[in-house]
Amino acid sequence: MSARISYREALRQGLRAALGADARVFLMGEDVGRYGGSYAVSKGLLEEFGPDRIRDTPLSESAFVGCGIGAAINGLRPIVEVMTVNFSLLALDQIVNNAATLRHMSGGQVHVPLVIRMSTGAGRQLAAQHSHSLEVWYAHVPGLRVLAPATVADARGMLQAALQREDPVVIFEHALLLNAEDELPDPPPPVDIERAALRRSGRDLSLVTYGGSLPRCLEAAQQLAAEGIEAEVLDLRVLRPLDRAAITATVQRTRRVLVVDEGWKTCGLAAELIASVVEGAFYELDAPPARVCSVEVPMPYARHLEEAALPNVARIVEAAHALVQR
Repeated sequence: MSARISYREALRQGLRAALGADARVFLMGEDVGRYGGSYAVSKGLLEEFGPDRIRDTPLSESAFVGCGIGAAINGLRPIVEVMTVNFSLLALDQIVNNAATLRHMSGGQVHVPLVIRMSTGAGRQLAAQHSHSLEVWYAHVPGLRVLAPATVADARGMLQAALQREDPVVIFEHALLLNAEDELPDPPPPVDIERAALRRSGRDLSLVTYGGSLPRCLEAAQQLAAEGIEAEVLDLRVLRPLDRAAITATVQRTRRVLVVDEGWKTCGLAAELIASVVEGAFYELDAPPARVCSVEVPMPYARHLEEAALPNVARIVEAAHALVQR
C-alpha cells in the first residue's frame, strides 16, 4: 500500500515515528509546540506527546542548540529545530566548536547524538536574511554529518536514520519543497544516509545536485530529453561525507558533468564537487566540468529578481546545451 503525501507531512510523520519509538527523543526549538512550527511541520505533536517532549524555546539559537548538545551528552536524543539556516549562524559556535569537536577532544569518551533540522533555500520572497543556502558552511566541518532530503521518501526516513548515529547530524530541509507531493509506501522504506541516489539515467551528461535544486534538474532533464539529449540526474543527499564514488561513476557513464548548486559559486560546494570529478575522473571527461549556482548577490526580495538569481530550469538547460556542444 502507498499514499500520496506532501514533503511537509513526510517530515511530520518522521518526527512522530521517532518520538513514538524512543522515549529519549524530544523536539525543541522556536514555536515548535503551541504554534505547530514555523512551517507547520510539528503541528499537532504537542497535543500528542506533551510539553516534556515538544519544547518551545526562547528566541536564542545559541542557548537552545547548546541545551540540545548538553542533553545529547547526557543520554537523550534531542531533535533541535532552527527556523532557518541564516539564523543558525547565531549557534555556529555551539555547532562547530562544541557538537562537532567533543568526541575528538575527549578521545572518544563523549558522544553527541544530536540532530539539528533547519530550513534552507530561496524562492519564497523572504529576502536576504531568510533565503540563503549555506549548507557548504556545515559540510566543511569534520565531526558533522550533513543531509539534504530532496524527496518525500527521504524527508520521511532520514530523521530516523540520523537518530541512530552517536554523532551530530545536520538536516537541511528546503522550504520550497514543503508542498511537493509524492507516493510513499506503507510502511516507508529505510533511507540510506551514506550514499547518493540516481534519480534519472542518461547518456549525454550528468546533472549533479541536491535539495531544492533536484526538481529543477529533473524538469530540465525532461526538456533536454525532448530535444534528444539524455541527462542523468544524481541526487547527492549526503553533503558530508560526499559519495565520491557515485560522482565518479556518473561521470564515467556520461563523460560530461554539470553541477547545480543553490549556493554561491565562489568557494562553494559546486567547486568541491568539480574538484572531486577532476581528481577522480579527469581522463573520462569529454568536456570541462561546468556549474550553475546562485548569482553572487544577497538574495533579492522582488520575485523577478529572486527567480533570476537562482539556478532555474532555463539556466540549467542553457548550460547543458553549452556543455554537450563542446
